[in-house]
Amino acid sequence: MAGRLEGKVAIVTGAGRGIGRGEALALAKEGAAVVVNDLGGSTQGEGSDQTPAQDVVNEIEAAGGKAVANYLNVTDYDSSSEIIKQALDTYGQLDIVVNNAGILRDRMIFNMSEEEWDSVISVHLKGTFNICKHASVLFRQQRSGRFINTGSESGLGSPGQPNYAAAKEGITAFTRSLASSMSRYDCTANAIRPRAATRMTLSPEMEAARNARIARGEARDGDEDGGGLASLDPNVVGMLVSYLASDEAQNINGGDFAVGGNEIAMFSRPTIQARVFSSGDNWEHDEVWSKFPTTVGKAWADLSGS
Repeated sequence: MAGRLEGKVAIVTGAGRGIGRGEALALAKEGAAVVVNDLGGSTQGEGSDQTPAQDVVNEIEAAGGKAVANYLNVTDYDSSSEIIKQALDTYGQLDIVVNNAGILRDRMIFNMSEEEWDSVISVHLKGTFNICKHASVLFRQQRSGRFINTGSESGLGSPGQPNYAAAKEGITAFTRSLASSMSRYDCTANAIRPRAATRMTLSPEMEAARNARIARGEARDGDEDGGGLASLDPNVVGMLVSYLASDEAQNINGGDFAVGGNEIAMFSRPTIQARVFSSGDNWEHDEVWSKFPTTVGKAWADLSGS
């Protein structure tokens, strides 16, 4: 069954390849017109290429859908406003924003440069803010809209990715705040943590093998990596995104979901798991030392197995 997003207009950032491409295709399959945004840079954010975004537009149009390409950089505040404007100029409305654009600059913290930190934070966290900020002005006025932002299970503590983990977990926290802020205007905001085989998740060796398959015409950029990882097909992510973008998902707000392979999972919000109180109105230094180890400290040891 398709057409459940008929009459809707969506923006998907980073939609030229991988997860973003799958999201754009899924939204278009359900009838949404899609602004396919992609700078067309490398996984490290270098260079630009209009081909990936236009290829996805061509794919959507060939299937009978509506789409237009956009090549602007989401890290630029004013350019992000222009992405919103293009949706309005082209289709007369905007109903859905999906923030997927991202890069990687993996490094252990003791080897990471300031530029490697800043660039990843800028694309993921600031880019998500930029699009949501400009879209929120419109969504508030029309009293409707869907925000779907991309976190990651790497945010739970992936080694060698301090910049990426911080950006992704920041997006999840930002999404909770966005959900609280915009719910009064009948808007929803949810975060997803995708599990998918894309060029962002491949080792250099796997990427080289995949590129060779693409060159031979045995695979295409944006499909699974060519290594037989069909269970991590990036197109699966778009299936959940299209549902969260629908009117049926009006009651789902502030959610945090993992999706990939044959699983969709829901994460709980952080909750207090143990507590202890001082004997007076405020803690005394020695009292912290005496009480913490046998109460909250013990609960941590029991939970962590340490």
